[in-house]
Amino acid sequence: MLVNAKEILNKAYAEHYAVPHFNINSLEWVKAILDTMQELNKSVILGVSEKAAEYFGGWKLVADIVKDYISFKNITIPVVLHVDHGKSFESCKNAIDAGFTSVMIDASSFSLEQNISIVKQVVEYAKTRNVSVEGEIGHISTQEVGKENVSVLADPEECQIFVRETGIDFLAPALGSAHGIYVSEPKLDFDRMKKISDLIKIPLVLHGGSGIPDDQIRKSIKNGISKINVNTEFQQAFADEIRNFLASDKNVYAYRKIMGIAMKALEKVAKNRCSVFDCREKEK
Repeated sequence: MLVNAKEILNKAYAEHYAVPHFNINSLEWVKAILDTMQELNKSVILGVSEKAAEYFGGWKLVADIVKDYISFKNITIPVVLHVDHGKSFESCKNAIDAGFTSVMIDASSFSLEQNISIVKQVVEYAKTRNVSVEGEIGHISTQEVGKENVSVLADPEECQIFVRETGIDFLAPALGSAHGIYVSEPKLDFDRMKKISDLIKIPLVLHGGSGIPDDQIRKSIKNGISKINVNTEFQQAFADEIRNFLASDKNVYAYRKIMGIAMKALEKVAKNRCSVFDCREKEK
């Protein structure tokens, strides 16, 4: 069933575990992740970036696919359909109107005042439609080979002001993580993380979750992280499985057979991440 993220993240925050945010990039991602999470009986947040939505064919097509698959497979776990890094009010509005139940409005490249103004506009529209909202403070960089992580870490006092002024449901502060493939081990600022959590008292989001060592993940959860975003790890596993399978059998050509093998890799990643996140939404 589709829900917004507020209730499940508040529960995770109170009980010190994390809900997984797994990005979806095609129908295969939808099937593999929802089937796996249903098997585990754990809630999940399906993240969709603007580029992914365009690849799918628009926000509405993504929402229709997810809703139809939930109905077709009788998926009973809580599922959040979430915009990942929405860049404008218009983009978030279009996704909400299409059926998304949660949005991230990323105006972190603007000044604090502009960030607050843009996010408030999204919150006002979302709240009347039972949609949860995530915002970002600081700058979470995209890691590139040969380049340093240029994230701008979040200021705790600015986070407090931001949350108070916008009314967001959960916050993604820049804490040293990065999107993409880490070229060196990430160094999360746990003192900053704990200070922000103590000040704002709402769930925190950790972006760039692929490649962060498990011990840092577990420590993050103890310090207020309740939602962890994973995308690159799925894409790597998907691509590696296809490469290996095609290399092992030069005669294979059937699309469903190839995708079926690749989906097994996605399922494995989902199960592994859940074992670390300890996402105790409910037990069978």
